[in-house]
Amino acid sequence: MALSPSNGYVASTSLQHLPDPTEPIFNVETVRLQFTISSDFVAAQVANNVLVLALSTGRILRIDLDSPADIDDIDLPKKSSEVGLIRRMFLDPSASHLIITTTLGENYYLHTQSRQPKALSRLKGVSIESIAWNPSLPTASTREILVGASDGNIYEVYVEPSNEFYRREEKYLKAVYKSSDGPVTGLFVDLIPDRPDFRRILVATRSKFSHFVGRIGRHGQEGSGSIFTKLFETEAPTIHEAERTTRSAPSALVISPDPPDVSSGDKSDTEHVFAWLSAGGLFYGRLQTTPSPSTLGNKVLNDSKTFARSQIPATENSAGRKRPTQDPIAGIVLTQWHMLCFVEGRIVAINRLDERIVFDQVILEPGQSALGLLADQKKNTFWLFTTQEIFEIVVTDEDRDVWKIMLKEQKFDAALQYAKDSAQKDAVATASGDYLVSKGQFLDAAGAYGKSSKPFEQVALAFIDNGEQDALRRYLLAKLSAYKKSSIMQRTLIASWLTEIFMSKLNSLDDTITTKAELSENTSTADTMDELAIIRKEFQDFVTRYKGDLDRKTTYEIISAHGREQELLSFATEINDYNYVLSYWVQRDRWSESLSVLKKQTEPGIFYRYSSVLMAHVATELVDVLMRHPDLNPRNLIPALLNYNKDTRVPLSQNQAARYLLFVINQLHSTDAAVHNSLISIYASHPSPSESALLSYLETQSLAQTPSYDADFALRLCIQHSRIQSCVHIYSSMGQYVSAVTLALKHNEIDLASLVADRPDSNPPLRKKLWLAVAKKVISDQGTGSIKTAIEFLKRCELLRIEDLIPFFPDFVVIDDFKEEICAALESYSRHIDALKTEMDASAATAESIKSDVKALDRRYAVVEPGERCYICRLPLLARQFFVFPCQHGFHSECLGKKVLELAGMTQRGRIRELQASLGRGGRGDERREREVRELDALVAGACVLCGDLAIKRVEEPFVTSEDDAEEWAL
Repeated sequence: MALSPSNGYVASTSLQHLPDPTEPIFNVETVRLQFTISSDFVAAQVANNVLVLALSTGRILRIDLDSPADIDDIDLPKKSSEVGLIRRMFLDPSASHLIITTTLGENYYLHTQSRQPKALSRLKGVSIESIAWNPSLPTASTREILVGASDGNIYEVYVEPSNEFYRREEKYLKAVYKSSDGPVTGLFVDLIPDRPDFRRILVATRSKFSHFVGRIGRHGQEGSGSIFTKLFETEAPTIHEAERTTRSAPSALVISPDPPDVSSGDKSDTEHVFAWLSAGGLFYGRLQTTPSPSTLGNKVLNDSKTFARSQIPATENSAGRKRPTQDPIAGIVLTQWHMLCFVEGRIVAINRLDERIVFDQVILEPGQSALGLLADQKKNTFWLFTTQEIFEIVVTDEDRDVWKIMLKEQKFDAALQYAKDSAQKDAVATASGDYLVSKGQFLDAAGAYGKSSKPFEQVALAFIDNGEQDALRRYLLAKLSAYKKSSIMQRTLIASWLTEIFMSKLNSLDDTITTKAELSENTSTADTMDELAIIRKEFQDFVTRYKGDLDRKTTYEIISAHGREQELLSFATEINDYNYVLSYWVQRDRWSESLSVLKKQTEPGIFYRYSSVLMAHVATELVDVLMRHPDLNPRNLIPALLNYNKDTRVPLSQNQAARYLLFVINQLHSTDAAVHNSLISIYASHPSPSESALLSYLETQSLAQTPSYDADFALRLCIQHSRIQSCVHIYSSMGQYVSAVTLALKHNEIDLASLVADRPDSNPPLRKKLWLAVAKKVISDQGTGSIKTAIEFLKRCELLRIEDLIPFFPDFVVIDDFKEEICAALESYSRHIDALKTEMDASAATAESIKSDVKALDRRYAVVEPGERCYICRLPLLARQFFVFPCQHGFHSECLGKKVLELAGMTQRGRIRELQASLGRGGRGDERREREVRELDALVAGACVLCGDLAIKRVEEPFVTSEDDAEEWAL
């Protein structure tokens, strides 16, 4: 962590710049506190960006490095003279729980939210050397933790903070294990992924490192009893022993910090690294989580390494001479990739992968000692504490050389994972490919070379010279995916080459299967068929992904040259070249395949282009397909339909062109004249003598307001193909009844002519004319021998009379043959004359009655009582000039005139005012004045305003108006 002067402490140099490859990985910087401390440090801890310092006076300073201005100054409950100096402190990784131990065996607990340490009475007298925190932290309590003591005992304790004075902080304390090798200098508890009831426990003493894995015990309630007792009692540890020495040497167990990109919730899936410091040096390895728990300990210890103290260079004095004796390593912490050792006043960094010393710097003067070398497990910061100074070991770009080490060890996947820039990745890929080629693993080498910048021609020639076409194919695919889209030429060339390689491979496999040969001793024909399916699928995927890089013409030529029909069609389908696919099948008369392709199309042009040839061979199936595409323009299909109709010789009921046109007309409601004319052409030109289908169509069209076909065109076709009934129907629909009857009679269609003659109902003269033409034809055809037949025909039209037919008979016909009909006609005329006389007499009587009524009108009068009032103004009626109507309603002339003006329409109102103005001016002749007075009286007094037409028009007006008193109408 970089320290800022604005936050209460500073580093000697600024660390705000970006990592520089030339900058050393490790840099030790002195931290200067911005406040004065009068006493020495006796212990320190750091975790989760929280720094805890213990002073020789018994004070404890707790500093949150994120906001270092706020410092918690904490005192122990008793003076140092009573409990002793603070000897060590233990801070959990989340910085929630702090345990303090003193030189006199007193132990205290301090929660992160408290400033008052609580004595751990159950642990009184226990000299704590190490603590294994619960991996489930952070929690409000410590949960189950293991405490290692200087007497070799390991205790399980559960600490839960409490505000009650008499309540102990420890819920329970139990000794679970006893080491015979002196103080327990290191403890660690870890979870086993996917095994919630299993734990891994590491126990370190001065000369032994023990690895326990087993199931823990469970109780009904958390904190009600020990969970580790069962594990220690039932499981035997896997032990690694270090060389024993006579002199006392520091011992410690450290674990690597959490990776920076792993959250606390994912810790269980992360493999950490452990390091055990003993007199002989360092024993370190990965804390693997597989295989099974029973063999996990052996696996971890067998894969671990030892780094001897002697591998660290001896310290040189000021004269450049090396010290004759070497002090043991005094402290150790682990970074992600290195081991930091404090030895003889120096910080030495050792790369764990190759045990190379990458940093060696003297920090302390001779004679100075350190309190400890510590690591923040969560924040990946590293610290060195002395009694008066604090140093931060700043790590910059620590994994910069990891890829080189992995590459040197031929761990190419790991090297590629840690390669950061393109140059590093390229170097890894090139080296990986060269190595695989040397081992004969050409397929794997192709994938590696595809990610490298090794010259294309070198790689390609290497595979060609070795006959490795499969490896070449994989390499070309990798290079094709690596080229940018802008490299059009390169991508097209590689894609075309790959097509050639795929086709050659497919043909080779087909030949092998055909000849039933074996590719090798362990490859059967069935295996070859499976490989063929795989390669074919690989080619399809290649085309799908890189179809934009394939030149259409070149690819067609390559695939066709190899005779790969399936791949050819697969490629054409993938690039949506359905014209090619359809053309391919059509040229080979493969009609079912052609229809299968056509069914999947939505582009109308495809249907129009291939409709002619398909109608000629699979008309029924094609029409089924066409009927499922209502979006097609039938006009564009007419040439194909007419060509089909020209060549086919099937009944109309099976004619597929007529079927499709009827569908378009009846279902799609097409009114296109070209469609209708085509259907008429098919009906009219059909060799069948029956006109029923054509007549049915024409009758249906006659029901429409405007027929959709061209009548002139239809008439010409029907005349050309002698469709007489249809011609007559068309003439009739055009209103040319004379032509229709003439054509029918010309072809002796008497009944048809009769039907047409009856159609002009609204034009009796025309109808009679038509029937006379029919009668003339009938009489002329029947001759003299069938007078009776002609007379019977006469009865079919009520407009014909015997006198109309007489001119059509030959001159030598004897009148006796139709005497009865002539007499019947004369009697009919006589009866009609009598009826006319009766009507004339009735009309004369009616006229006389009307004359008498008119004379009576001159003597009509009305009785007006003396007290009668005007129905409008309610004043006496006789006071002024008035009008009285037959309904006995009376009105003053002025009142009636105003009322009529109020109720009359605009035109009538204007005429009344015009007449009033004219009469008011005077000076006109008597005759004209008389006429205007009569007109005005007629307009004003034409009807009663209370019960006449004007009153009826007022039916929507309310009885009670706004001027009336509504209460008078209340019920």
